[in-house]
Amino acid sequence: MTLKYINRDAGTFQVNPVDDEMIYLNNAATTWPKPDCVKDAVMECISMPVYEPGRTTMKEQTDYPYETRKRVADFFSSGRPENVIFTQNATDSLNMAIHGRVLEAGGRMHVITSDLEHNSVLRPLFTLRRAGKIDLSIIPSKDGIIDPEMVAEAVRPDTGMAVFNHGSNVLGTVQDLESIGRILSTEDIFFVIDAAQTAGLVTVDFEKIHADALAFTGHKYLFGIAGIGGLVIRSPEKLAPVRQGGTGADSSNVYMGDVPPEKFEAGTHNYPGIASLYAGLDFINRSGPGEIRRKSLEMTDMIIGGISGCDRVKVYNKDPALPIVLFNIDGIDCEDTGFMLSNVYSIVSRSGLHCSPLVHNSIDGGRGAVRLSLSCMNTVEECEKTVKAILEIAQYED
Repeated sequence: MTLKYINRDAGTFQVNPVDDEMIYLNNAATTWPKPDCVKDAVMECISMPVYEPGRTTMKEQTDYPYETRKRVADFFSSGRPENVIFTQNATDSLNMAIHGRVLEAGGRMHVITSDLEHNSVLRPLFTLRRAGKIDLSIIPSKDGIIDPEMVAEAVRPDTGMAVFNHGSNVLGTVQDLESIGRILSTEDIFFVIDAAQTAGLVTVDFEKIHADALAFTGHKYLFGIAGIGGLVIRSPEKLAPVRQGGTGADSSNVYMGDVPPEKFEAGTHNYPGIASLYAGLDFINRSGPGEIRRKSLEMTDMIIGGISGCDRVKVYNKDPALPIVLFNIDGIDCEDTGFMLSNVYSIVSRSGLHCSPLVHNSIDGGRGAVRLSLSCMNTVEECEKTVKAILEIAQYED
């Protein structure tokens, strides 16, 4: 196929016709399609009034918050369902953990993080630093990995919190949280983990990694719908609630209670979202997280192997631990590559900085890159078509 003319701004180009069937490779943002059991659970949930203990006289239906808390606690080996707090997404969870810890601690504290972090971590921390509430140390990664020894060296007498992601949404690397957590627990430093990219793909043992708070989202590799996430916490007394409102319990009290989960949850839950999370976890448990990851990585390796031989294609991590392919084509802006993949080949990707500006400053000078992210729902045929499309775009001469 010859690309004769590309004008992304005008939205016009001359190409040979191609198959219009969409290939979805943006699963690190939101997985799609969802398993049938997830769609069925959502439809069942919205077909009846929700069962809200403390807020209704309706006869008992499935208590999705209660049942899902138990399933989440078991999934992350945390052992305490009442310490599973429902949120909107991982960003909401991280804000709850970061701001809640600083508010509860009082006074100024030192915080450690890394250059691999998403803006869901960076923006709360930089906002707190600007407000004079924290000092901040940012550990540089090497090849997408955080050296635990550098974490140890960054610890100060006033270090009160550390926030790291488990898996990079840019490079697909996975951190040694057990070693990092052991260092932090020895110093009694509150350890917040962003598991947005790994929950559902990589086993996360809350106790083994010495976590104090673990943020996750439901709409990525837990296969739930958008708008549901959670925060798993170890010691509720170490976090102050950052939102207040009705809980359906202790209504005579004009302050939030001290007992989780009500201490941190206010207002009506996202019941369809919680139902989707419940079903998504069931899908993962039945399919096997290891099998889901194995299939996803096999197809990821297929794409990397197919495009790495082209001189014009730069792949930033050829051996990712997560199903992420980050690349650029020499001489073509990443936004233009993404535009061509979408509009010429019906391949959905993501281009730009992926809400992680610091790591892009290190690997591509802040220009951004194209990210393909797979799930077990993708197929070998889709991967073959994607390789072919990228190689054809790489042949394009302006």
